[in-house]
Amino acid sequence: MAEAKVSPDALLARLKEKDRARLRIYIGAAPGVGKTYAMLREAHALRSRDLDVVIGLIETYGRQDTDAQLQDLELIPRKVVDYRGATMEEMDVEAILARTPQIVVVDELAHTNVPGSRHEKRYEDVLDILNAGIHVMTAVNIQHLETLNDAVARVTGVRVRETVPDTFLDRADEVINVDATVEELRTRLRQGKIYKPEKVEQALTNFFRKGNLSTLRELALRAVADEVGEKAASYREREGLEPALIPERVMVCMSSNALAPRVLRTGARIAGRLGAKWYAVYVETPKERPGRIGPPDAEALQQNI
Repeated sequence: MAEAKVSPDALLARLKEKDRARLRIYIGAAPGVGKTYAMLREAHALRSRDLDVVIGLIETYGRQDTDAQLQDLELIPRKVVDYRGATMEEMDVEAILARTPQIVVVDELAHTNVPGSRHEKRYEDVLDILNAGIHVMTAVNIQHLETLNDAVARVTGVRVRETVPDTFLDRADEVINVDATVEELRTRLRQGKIYKPEKVEQALTNFFRKGNLSTLRELALRAVADEVGEKAASYREREGLEPALIPERVMVCMSSNALAPRVLRTGARIAGRLGAKWYAVYVETPKERPGRIGPPDAEALQQNI
């Protein structure tokens, strides 16, 4: 049997893969599915194997089962930040880097940091930690993925402002879906395990409606399946193996229209699902030639490009 040829680029990628820190992302359809709990259970399992695991930041929201999982785990104290007369807390990235653990657990991946912090977004902090050679376990809900933001907004009527780019998911070595049935989630909500009692009824009739949760659950399952497919395709390419299927291509036509970013995100998601390359194409019309295009359209076009 002929040996598969590995290109120099593929060989270099393979060598880099051995040395880089690993990233595991836990994805859930909604708050309360158990992402944080699952991370902490895994942290205990790793610690029992004599690995150096610390908690960079965890939000338990007073959930007793999750609070109990923090026992015997080392917590890096949060950094106190003064902002406009208010005292706030953020993950202390510098302290984590100075501590140099083997593995760090970081919750609330889509969080926006207080202005003046090391980075604007927490996922950027995580990249710094990974670049320092520290493995990371983190968690995010499906509505915070950038290319699914529009779809989730249409389904739930709620548009979240804090998003994580899909390129960050591409950096992940493992993407794990933490699943719970619709009825199980709604039961947890009624029992006060997700929100405080005064918020339960409002949540049940809004974000936690059965139809919403079913769709979000489907999106979460599909997103993880897409990532698995993409990583399998990348592996085959890196190892010099033949593609599993005839490669497909996706072309997205864009313009100065305000809806163009939504079209681009949809195209990127479809291409990811197919494991295909995608291209954005812009056709300059007579109305949009330099000197004729209006300033608002010119600005929108530049942003879209």
